[in-house]
Amino acid sequence: MIYLLIICAYNLFEKFNLFHLPPNAVASFSFDKHYSGLSFTLSESLVEHPELKMGRRPARCYRYCKNKPYPKSRFCRGVPDPKIRIFDLGKKKARVDDFPLCVHLVSDEYEQLSSEALEAGRICANKYMVKHCGKDQFHIRMRLHPFHVIRINKMLSCAGADRLQTGMRGAFGKPQGTVARVHIGQPIMSVRSSDRYKAAVIEALRRAKFKFPGRQKIYVSKKWGFTKYDREEYETLKEDGRLAPDGANVKFRPDHGPLDNWRKVQRELLAV
Repeated sequence: MIYLLIICAYNLFEKFNLFHLPPNAVASFSFDKHYSGLSFTLSESLVEHPELKMGRRPARCYRYCKNKPYPKSRFCRGVPDPKIRIFDLGKKKARVDDFPLCVHLVSDEYEQLSSEALEAGRICANKYMVKHCGKDQFHIRMRLHPFHVIRINKMLSCAGADRLQTGMRGAFGKPQGTVARVHIGQPIMSVRSSDRYKAAVIEALRRAKFKFPGRQKIYVSKKWGFTKYDREEYETLKEDGRLAPDGANVKFRPDHGPLDNWRKVQRELLAV
């Protein structure tokens, strides 16, 4: 019996040409064979080696939002980390008064953007802004986060694979990567800077558009920076002491509440 197992294992290694693999390659097999009425199980999967690793499936296969959101959870495990890890670049600690200009890159399609595309667009815009404006003259914020998990049902492509794979039986794939689901009119990335760098900001976002599928549009915002107030309204509220700086944004001070708070605001205005 041991002799038969050794002969069958040798035939398998010779059939799949596993004698010429690198020394640190790992191969495991699993399929059922019946040899002379003796049934045994060996383990079979793809060879895992850096030199033999296959490329990623093109993102055009996952462009459209066809399914429900499928985030990472205790039911969806083994999800690879997204390619994009940084969502704020430049002088992100700049005060709200430093950068009044705000420009948005807005999606014009309902689609899915891969984390690799978001990372490529971030790098492209940042490189152009650093070269033409300086690293402390802008703040880029990525507005999308890739939470949706995409799957792949791997198929064997080696010799004799038709005997091993099961086709569409058990076709629920394994996690391959993450994408961000974006709607029409949703910002992909936003840049705040000074008014003198308006042309450079628009050009940086125009170059970043080539990293994304579909159609995107560039809009120059009427708001002050990343705030929700128009420029004229912002300056008026600031003179009245109704806005308190809060990093890249502002906090609104209502005209009601304890009298001590109102006195504190008046003292701050007089000190200014």
